[in-house]
Amino acid sequence: MNPYHIVIATELTDESMALLEAASDVTLEVVTPTLPAVRAALKNAHVLIAREEVPVDVSLLDIAPQLKIIGRPAIGLNGVDIEAATARGVMVMNTSGVSAIAAGEHAIALMLALSRRLISAHNSLKEGYWLLDRKRQAGTQLAGKTLGVIGLGRVGNIVAQRALSFGMDVIAFDPYLSEEQVKDSRIVLVGFKELLRRSDFISLHVPVTRETHNIIDAAALAQMKRGVRLINTSHGHALDEAAVAQALKDGHLGGVAVDVYAEEPPYHSPLIGLANVIHTPHIGDNTIEAREDLSCQIVGQILDALRGIDYRHIVNMPFLPGVDFESIRPYLTLAERIGYLLHVLARYPVRRVAVEYRGEEMNGLTKPLTVALLKGLLTPVLGDTVTYVNAPLLAAERGMQVTQAKGLKTAPYTNLVSAQVTLEDGEDIVMAGTLLDHKEPHIVQINHYRLDFVPAGNLLVMGSYDKPGVIGRVGTLLAENNVNIASWHTGRAEPGGHTLTVLTVDQPLPESILAELQQQDFVRHAHMIEM
Repeated sequence: MNPYHIVIATELTDESMALLEAASDVTLEVVTPTLPAVRAALKNAHVLIAREEVPVDVSLLDIAPQLKIIGRPAIGLNGVDIEAATARGVMVMNTSGVSAIAAGEHAIALMLALSRRLISAHNSLKEGYWLLDRKRQAGTQLAGKTLGVIGLGRVGNIVAQRALSFGMDVIAFDPYLSEEQVKDSRIVLVGFKELLRRSDFISLHVPVTRETHNIIDAAALAQMKRGVRLINTSHGHALDEAAVAQALKDGHLGGVAVDVYAEEPPYHSPLIGLANVIHTPHIGDNTIEAREDLSCQIVGQILDALRGIDYRHIVNMPFLPGVDFESIRPYLTLAERIGYLLHVLARYPVRRVAVEYRGEEMNGLTKPLTVALLKGLLTPVLGDTVTYVNAPLLAAERGMQVTQAKGLKTAPYTNLVSAQVTLEDGEDIVMAGTLLDHKEPHIVQINHYRLDFVPAGNLLVMGSYDKPGVIGRVGTLLAENNVNIASWHTGRAEPGGHTLTVLTVDQPLPESILAELQQQDFVRHAHMIEM
């Protein structure tokens, strides 16, 4: 068999390169990480190893007909068109969990630098001053202070454990963990507002999701105690940088340390150069050990996958050998959107997931559809780290019990994807969907309400009382605010009882309009969902 040709468009460590050079079944080509160089090398390539400097889009994939694997020696996959790669049968793999220690230690380093004013002291001595203003240079001890950790995943846990060793009190906010899942009883789960109110230091370790975008904004800052110090090593969009900069100028924040920015490089960040700000250039995972581990891990994964030995951290791994991805994609999309909608409608964490699939078209799809549904359920919480490979593991880590059900009370369609989730408070939510013409996903039932809508676009989900005038009043409210309704679907349990309505609108409702709708006497609840 001819050897596999690997194009390397990033720097790998000597040890990982030695592993590749020792492999008799591969040939290597090292190129500069630029698009022209990569494009010239990809014609006969089976593997591309590259970082974010090389965006892998449709145009790049089109010139690589033999490509089997895209390997990213990092957790993030920004710039990789995963859907296009999947349609072409190209495996996309990343490295997960390797840099958690490096990132956690960097957060602790920033916390120490903030608490002891190390940058200011260093610069003062460098400029020739010896304790020019001893009182102004006075630092703060970590011992006895309260650290608030937002996001208690791998990195958050490492930060919490290190902080405990300094004698800090550690509280954490993670709405998708229960107290039983926190293994160290010294770490106390609290609500978001309580964490903001009590913390002397706050460290962010959240994934990139809609829910974590600007999680620290002006409103959150206003709830923090005066003098609190803020550390962000997770992602730049977790902070409203303008609001944070203003809070520093006003003296409300005692200091900020950031390793990540909304724009990278941060040419326009209002935080750069401010007093009481420590900024580092996205080096949280840049340690000798982490670089070595990342390089060796991606090389090991690639060699194992090429040889058919093992498939690890492949974010788009086909579930069944020989199955045409294009033929099952619509059902995977349907299941994933059911999971996403269930997350939005769940008022408490999901503890159990029961799935049921009916119809001949579902034969052999139980596992992939369940994984897709879990991916939709978890992605709003964990962001892009959730894949078709790790969704079941992440669900298990969060205490979700996943079972296959039979006899769920759902609509009588020939081919149906159904799920029932049980929340922490015991409430059950049932949802079912099918495909129109084997292509377009439709949701046909939510609990005992029969509906028929496409889970896409801007959806307004509204529970109301079944009485005259609801349609007119809602339509008038939206029309007065220039919101156009594309479709309206209502289901009711019984005349005069409760109804559930799903509207597709041309643009999301502003918060003020949604709040006005929620205050109407006929509305039980209302959610705005963007899909």
